[in-house]
Amino acid sequence: MKSILTSLALVCSTLTLSAAEPPAVGQALPKLAELLPGAKLPATTGKVVLVDFWASWCAPCEASFACMGRLHDKYAAKGLVIIGIGVDDEVANYQSFAAKQKPAFTLVHDAAHKAAAFFNPPTMPSSYLVDRKGKIRFIHKGFKKATTEPEYTKEIDALLAE
Repeated sequence: MKSILTSLALVCSTLTLSAAEPPAVGQALPKLAELLPGAKLPATTGKVVLVDFWASWCAPCEASFACMGRLHDKYAAKGLVIIGIGVDDEVANYQSFAAKQKPAFTLVHDAAHKAAAFFNPPTMPSSYLVDRKGKIRFIHKGFKKATTEPEYTKEIDALLAE
């Protein structure tokens, strides 16, 4: 009986999270530690944060990792933190993709889909760029090689200068 109640509580909380409006520009970034329990997350207080949702089956996600790597190399010492949140159902797919990419930035697996339910990313990849005060300032839906990296660069430069 206890396991049934626990399962029902989990389903209800997931439905509540996914039924809510996804975060928008100007809203505070939710506490990622609450959405990704047990994940090893970097310190983000006072940092510009790029939260990126990705999946192993997503070709644009694979292309975006090279961009994220360049952004990390260029801006990490200046105060940028990148957190890639993998949404694969199968942990083996998440691990294989992560091992192939070998990013220098933080990757976490949203095994319970709690973060994905809260953010409700409209496409893969989707990213949220957050200022030093913890407010979502830019949302990117998808990744286009020709335009997304210059947009990130312009936005990150502006946020780091604030």
